[in-house]
Amino acid sequence: MDVRRFEIRIPAEKLEDLDRRLRATRLPAAMDPDGWDDGASLAFIRRLTDYWRDRFDWRAQEARLNRLPQYLAAIDGLDIHFVHQTGQGPAPLPLVLTHGWPGSFIEMEQIIPLLADPGAHGGDPADAFHVVAPSLPGYGFSQAPTRPGLNTKRIAELWRSLMSGLGYERFAAQGGDIGAGVSAWLARLFPESLVGFHLNYIPGSYRPPLGPDQPAVTDEEQAYLSRAAAWVAEEGAYAALQATKPQTLAYALTDSPIGLAAWMAEKFRTWSDCDGDIERAISMDELLTNISIYWFDRTLDASLRLYKEGRLRPFVFEPGERVAPPLGVALFPRELPTPPRSWVERVFDVQRWTPMPRGGHFAALEQPELLAEDIRAFFRPLR
Repeated sequence: MDVRRFEIRIPAEKLEDLDRRLRATRLPAAMDPDGWDDGASLAFIRRLTDYWRDRFDWRAQEARLNRLPQYLAAIDGLDIHFVHQTGQGPAPLPLVLTHGWPGSFIEMEQIIPLLADPGAHGGDPADAFHVVAPSLPGYGFSQAPTRPGLNTKRIAELWRSLMSGLGYERFAAQGGDIGAGVSAWLARLFPESLVGFHLNYIPGSYRPPLGPDQPAVTDEEQAYLSRAAAWVAEEGAYAALQATKPQTLAYALTDSPIGLAAWMAEKFRTWSDCDGDIERAISMDELLTNISIYWFDRTLDASLRLYKEGRLRPFVFEPGERVAPPLGVALFPRELPTPPRSWVERVFDVQRWTPMPRGGHFAALEQPELLAEDIRAFFRPLR
């Protein structure tokens, strides 16, 4: 596997182009400029536009991100971007962390040092990890696929090749959102390689085997299914569009930075534990750094299309199928609808199930200390 160092260096002409587009922004009208019921608030997006144009310093964010040890690896014809932070401890456990949409590898920026060097952050050095945090193909600085078929199952295969190429034949996995699906596929496909896996989200397409030969759906499980269906009806339009006609949406988000920002910022607000004020959970600089990475990368079509690939290859199981590696789950209170433990245990070996006091969908970004401690605790007996 060819691995080479990587630093983020956005060309000046891309910054100038972004500035021109921000200065030419055309905003829509709104019946309720402050409200979010119809989507992204006009008042918030106006403020975001002003901040992005006049106050946001990409070069400062770029310099900060470049303090992370970043690399590109050529795997099966794709250049995969990843952070590789070696652990500081007596026997660090290799761990691959996977982000989701609308996030990026920067979701992991705060949690990486907590996991790689726990002794420097009030923890036990014996809990250290060699942390690998890749960018999904077509996200951030990983190359976009050029043909159909790159779904979470295929990404798990790429991650297995990445970890093996780095010399990690046995390793751990963790993820949320799309990263949860990738981590679960790693456990399903490569049980001999995975020490265990930890999730802060249960993949929405996960379906255990059901039917006359299976245990009946419990009242608690049926309540979850009803709750999830209601959520899809109320909040799932973005996923339906990305999973069916991603190319149509990609034109708008590729051409308009504020269109892209509105599409993503509304999800960060809705899915985070912020009581309606996004900046209580995620700063404007963090939000715009993440959005800017999508903007500069110009692979919106690929990032959206991963939803279609997921629809075409859902995470369903056959009767009697079990996933062997142990699973730990951290339950953040403002997460998207989460099934009860019994629903997950129909297929997975759940060994830790931790309700969290605060936090939402972007756990590594919102509550890195809480998530890091649960990851450490879960893997401690598995080392």
